[in-house]
Amino acid sequence: MSNINLIIEERATSIGKFMVGRLLPFREKRMVGPFIFIDHMGPVQMNERENMDVLPHPHIGLSTLTFLFEGSIMHRDTLGTEVEIKPGAVNWMTAGKGIVHSERTPAYLRHSTKTMHGLQIWVALPKELEQMEPEFCHINAEDIPAWTDEALQYQLVAGEACGRKSPVPVYSKLFMLEIKSSTAQTVNIGSELYGEAGLYILEGGIASEGNRYGPKQLLVAKDSSLCSFTIEANSTIYIFGGEPFAEERFIDWNFVATDKALIEAAKQKWIAQEFDKIKGEENEFVPYPALKRK
Repeated sequence: MSNINLIIEERATSIGKFMVGRLLPFREKRMVGPFIFIDHMGPVQMNERENMDVLPHPHIGLSTLTFLFEGSIMHRDTLGTEVEIKPGAVNWMTAGKGIVHSERTPAYLRHSTKTMHGLQIWVALPKELEQMEPEFCHINAEDIPAWTDEALQYQLVAGEACGRKSPVPVYSKLFMLEIKSSTAQTVNIGSELYGEAGLYILEGGIASEGNRYGPKQLLVAKDSSLCSFTIEANSTIYIFGGEPFAEERFIDWNFVATDKALIEAAKQKWIAQEFDKIKGEENEFVPYPALKRK
């Protein structure tokens, strides 16, 4: 990126039994376009006695995007959805006025060794859709637009860019691109982007203006239209962003909103256990964090 404005290093954060690399939000940059939260999950090796069990928890005001590189997660929610997320697929859950979901190791993998590695992302909803009815969409890996251009391998995980559109049903102007390269070469796609842009290096590295950047770094551009850099051989990067919202977004735990009153109402509703329940998981839930500290 020829106009790097900010470099964000992954920060180790605990989410129950797992440590993740937190990228957004950051004290100097709360959002990139509509993207408000990004965790790099893993890679973590689990033995036959270790499993992922994220108990039922709520969301409002956002869409979640789960994108795995390795491993498998069983997603269940209060819409009645039960679907296994596999590498390359996109899990897109829109919370709107409120949804509850759980994320677990599938039953057939619970007594075997396994790896978990992927990205968990939140995309804030436009103000006028914050209280929409919740929705869920699962896009298989083979349905994600993919193409090759001058030995660069592209995938449009979500949104619109490069004259293509992902089938993921987004609600604002955004993009999330995967770029892989087996050789060192120049990438110049600024004319295909818009709004704000961030570049996350999963593996390998890039060079820009005489500087080298490596894995677990998120680079935020001053101007997405000037997005140009050299990608190293055997690298995988993600470029994401889009048009920023006019209104500020507030975050409390798993809740996102333009109005703190919406967050307070959701918090009290969760504490009172008045959200819908996931069938078969009615007695399990993640307590609101402040209550756990008492």
